Amino acid sequence: MLLPSRPAVMSFKSSPARCSPSHRSGRGREGRREPEGTGMASSEIQIPSEDSSDLSGGGRVAVLVQGIMERIRSEDEDDRIQAAREIRRLTKTSAKHRRCLSESIEPLVSMLRYGSPESGEAAMLGLLNLAVRDERNKIKIVDAGALEPLIYFLESTNSCLQEYATASVLTLSATSVNKPKISASGAIPLLVEILKDGNQQARIDAMMALYNLSTIPNNLNTLISLQPIPAVIKLLRSCKKSSRTHEKCCALLELLMGFEEGRAALTFEEGGVLTVVEVLEGGAPSSREHAVGALLTMCESDYSRYRDIILKEGAIPGLLELTIQGTPTSQAKAHQLLDLLRNTSQRRSGIQADAFQNIVSDIVSRIDGDDRAGKAKKMLAEMVQISMEQSLRHLQQRAVLCTPKELPVGCRPSGVHSK
Repeated sequence: MLLPSRPAVMSFKSSPARCSPSHRSGRGREGRREPEGTGMASSEIQIPSEDSSDLSGGGRVAVLVQGIMERIRSEDEDDRIQAAREIRRLTKTSAKHRRCLSESIEPLVSMLRYGSPESGEAAMLGLLNLAVRDERNKIKIVDAGALEPLIYFLESTNSCLQEYATASVLTLSATSVNKPKISASGAIPLLVEILKDGNQQARIDAMMALYNLSTIPNNLNTLISLQPIPAVIKLLRSCKKSSRTHEKCCALLELLMGFEEGRAALTFEEGGVLTVVEVLEGGAPSSREHAVGALLTMCESDYSRYRDIILKEGAIPGLLELTIQGTPTSQAKAHQLLDLLRNTSQRRSGIQADAFQNIVSDIVSRIDGDDRAGKAKKMLAEMVQISMEQSLRHLQQRAVLCTPKELPVGCRPSGVHSK
């Protein structure tokens, strides 16, 4: 169903505006951006030099809420905009305020549908703060019909409106009740387009929203058909390895590796497999867990096709490190993948997982010094370079015979950071 006539919004779309810095700082919750170096709540957008009013007094609560509700329903657009901004301010950090002002949801949704661009922006930001950490408000916003106008704003060429709409969809997608409705609204293709072409914050929010929606299995079929892999890889390369965004990129990639189209796309993308391999050595524990899971899924799906590709990108050192230092899940998956990466003759030789673990542990334990993990990686990388096709028994023997200083000059450990 088409939205009612919105000439003002259409006019506004033709001239993209820059988002106010105060609108874009300090956001990130419900799967929304976890800002690098901050822990502020999602979509709780700071307004400088504005003190939040306290609605704690019972009588004062009633008076303030009544006044806001009268203005949000006013026929005067300026009154409605000011009321929406007041709602946004009051709900920025207070769960009590979000509950007291939940009756403003329907008027705010009406502003999204019929108002000017300024009205739509104020309404979106008000709804965004009402939804933060409030499951009932999230559900109520969707039930009030907010998805249709939000979908409209996802298509806006105005980067601010698109960003706020993406943030809203992300926040609403954090509750399982809303996920089927958001999926049915046609949001997924638009979120993928934003992931590919939106501004940085919108791309982050789009990816997080897609991850939230990926818990519905059928959505993965839709998602993979839209070819999101290059955009996910691009975002993965651009975000901090310690960030939640990095973790969710890896998690989404692991899910998408369950499809041949996803595996082929990652392989075809220049540096795609390498990007995932690099997470094994430099990512947060949860990111590394998803990365090894993605590579394991690839190798299990078609050993002959993906084994050499993974080996070529230098996965062995990171996998060996994970067998010692990873989470329990990472360790188990790393052992499985290393077992798959052994050559055919080694696989026939009957070396079992327990024996393999003993070999790897023995290699690492024979290397002294504070930089044990770094030296082990260098040493194993040299072994792989010489002959990945040699048996693991031979690798153990070589580790016994060669200390790091006996390795060729070009292969000695140097400049490897402690892990």
